Amino acid sequence: MDERIEALKGFLDEAHSVYHALNAICRQLQQQGYTRLAEEADWDLVPGGKYYLTRGGTAVVAFRIPQQEPTGFLMSASHSDRPTFKVKEHFELAGASTRVAVERYGGMLMHTWLDRPLSIAGRVAVETEEGIQTKLVDIDKDLLLIPNLAIHMNRQVNEGYKWNPAVDMLPLAGTKEAAGKLEQLLSQQAGGEILGHDLYLYVRQKTSIWGAADEYISAPALDDLECAWGCTQGFLKAQDSRAIPVLCVFDSEEVGSGSVQGAASTLLYQVLERICRKRELDLNRMLAQSFMISADNAHGVHPNHPEFADPSNAPVLGGGVVLKQNANLSYCTDGVAAAIFRKVCRKAGVPVQSYYNRADLPGGSTLGRISLGQVSVPTADIGLAQLAMHSCYETGAVADAVYLEDAMAAYYSTSLEASEDGYVLR
Repeated sequence: MDERIEALKGFLDEAHSVYHALNAICRQLQQQGYTRLAEEADWDLVPGGKYYLTRGGTAVVAFRIPQQEPTGFLMSASHSDRPTFKVKEHFELAGASTRVAVERYGGMLMHTWLDRPLSIAGRVAVETEEGIQTKLVDIDKDLLLIPNLAIHMNRQVNEGYKWNPAVDMLPLAGTKEAAGKLEQLLSQQAGGEILGHDLYLYVRQKTSIWGAADEYISAPALDDLECAWGCTQGFLKAQDSRAIPVLCVFDSEEVGSGSVQGAASTLLYQVLERICRKRELDLNRMLAQSFMISADNAHGVHPNHPEFADPSNAPVLGGGVVLKQNANLSYCTDGVAAAIFRKVCRKAGVPVQSYYNRADLPGGSTLGRISLGQVSVPTADIGLAQLAMHSCYETGAVADAVYLEDAMAAYYSTSLEASEDGYVLR
């Protein structure tokens, strides 16, 4: 197996929560010599320096300062969150059995969560002698399961059933004797009194490479951790150019990005402004020479339902990176942005596919459109074709994950010069 796929597989198997995903990405940055910055501190940015900062434990912005006078920013944006269930504050529901109170996070395919071993991961806030500190927790065992209702009691289920998240989707933790044990497990991992928590369910099934020729990859949270990983690898492997490369992994995309660490926040703008101020650069002139790639997975043609795809712009798994377009700007790609991205991919030897929603089936939006409200630069919305988007276990193609890494490495190695007549890529 390609070592890059092995690395992706390891990342997906570690990223049991949005916090664990960001922890893994930040660890990679540290191993590559990136210096962590604090938003509340003064910054000393030097030519050749490599830096990153985090916000909320779920978003990261990393960048490098080139040795020569920079011309613009080359940015990418992906997201770290996925549809799941969040554990409520008072979560134990005791009775004849012990269940866990949860609520939906994001737009999920609920039925895919049934009859699977589950567990809990996230962060907790703990009282310490130094004050309130946050710690990552992950109960590494088959802990929970959401049991289906037998067909004898729901004989119409195969003709269509409306799942009620307040009734059908409550995880079973044990018998009535299990009351209190879940809190004990969390407290043991936290090492102290838990004053608050952000905990989520995750599927215990690990990443699988499968198919007649091992061509498919299936995992929880493939959307959008596959893109977050590919953008990170391309960012780290890129050659120096005259642009300032910026890697953004935001949170909260699945619920509209309206958090302090989401794409709608001021995080990216503030980072760019501070870079320009510290390096005595004109922010407006820099943005006029900048470009953004919004990377969030795309719908591949479903083998059993090709009728839901646009007849002429329907990407297939393994066919290359997907350019996403929409006349009503749910996706930001226009003709010029598409041309720039295609030229980058041609340089990298990476195939490019096109995606449009079928005209009578409205699709969703993603990071590019939202980030434009804070940082308005030409943007290409891209992704990797996948099946079963927002299932708890999604499927993509092994080849596409490698294509994305190569495309992003070429992108971040490029210098982009904008003028009234167009763009020059060097």
